[in-house]
Amino acid sequence: MSSAQDPFYIVKEEIQESIDKLLSSFRQWEHAVYGTAEQARLTEELRTGCGSIEWQVEELDKAVSVAAKDPAYYGIDEVELEKRRRWTRTARDQVGTMKKKVSAGKELSYHDSHLELMRLPMEHPHQTERSNQYGHHNDDFISSESDRQLLLIKQQDEELDELSASVQRIGNVGLTIHDELLAHEKIIDELGVEMDTTSNRLDFLQKKVSIVMKKAGAKGQIMMILFLVVLFIVLFILVFFT
Repeated sequence: MSSAQDPFYIVKEEIQESIDKLLSSFRQWEHAVYGTAEQARLTEELRTGCGSIEWQVEELDKAVSVAAKDPAYYGIDEVELEKRRRWTRTARDQVGTMKKKVSAGKELSYHDSHLELMRLPMEHPHQTERSNQYGHHNDDFISSESDRQLLLIKQQDEELDELSASVQRIGNVGLTIHDELLAHEKIIDELGVEMDTTSNRLDFLQKKVSIVMKKAGAKGQIMMILFLVVLFIVLFILVFFT
């Protein structure tokens, strides 16, 4: 992406133009007579301008931080990121120096202020022309970043809603499993009772058979065994041969 199309440079030129105008007012403030209406007007103008530029630099610095998280997505490298960070730091220091001097009410000599404040390289004339041409993109850039943050927040809210729905579904499944376990436990208890009843009946039947076998004697036992064998053979033939 060329610098003419890069939102950073568009905003940067806009801010640089504001800094240049603020520097001009600062030089007038330096030479203004203390206590006059002109000096008071310039002081208020400088304070307002410094606050506005500081906010713009802060927003631009946030945009650089966002780009630093995924430089490849924005088509920049670490060298370019460091260059942008250095510019925002220098601009912040430059405006901060003016703000401190104005707040303290101390005047600097033109030579000292020139050495301390003019640390940024002078912009090429055609950059000022591009600033005039693309200045209106400043608000679009900031608005797009704001929209992006709102979109991220909306996506996070949707993910939280989905997570809440999943937790609720899991809770419902857990309750269903709990109810089924209770039902199975009841069935197992009933089966245990029936098995105990059947076992008691078998024990009773065995006792009856034992009493009958004793009363029948040896001959009766043999006849019963033969009867059972014949019955088994008949049942076998009926099951497998019919």
